[in-house]
Amino acid sequence: QVQLVESGGGLVQPGGSLRLSCAASGSIFSINVMGWYRQAPGKQRELVADISSGGSGNYADSMKDRFTISRDNAKNTVYLQMNSLKPEDTAVYYCHVRVRRRLDRREYAYWGQGTQVTVSS
Repeated sequence: QVQLVESGGGLVQPGGSLRLSCAASGSIFSINVMGWYRQAPGKQRELVADISSGGSGNYADSMKDRFTISRDNAKNTVYLQMNSLKPEDTAVYYCHVRVRRRLDRREYAYWGQGTQVTVSS
């Protein structure tokens, strides 16, 4: 099995910054895409950003100027640096990874448990 552990959420004032982390562990042969999604109350889950194994990032238009995604392949960890946070960024942020498992070399998608980000004064 594969486990994802997220950290870094919390309460921040408008204009502030937060850095989210998501570490994958378990029966991992390789990790393809790693990414972050978010879901605000009453809204659908949406892509924030994802990053390929080669380090190429893809962002939602509304976040590309404020958020930066990165990964450390040696640690199987993906990061999301969020700057200039706005109240509308308030949501539960979920890590999402596509893992090729060591057991069967097949690719599976996994979700983290979610971490709350609240932007409020």
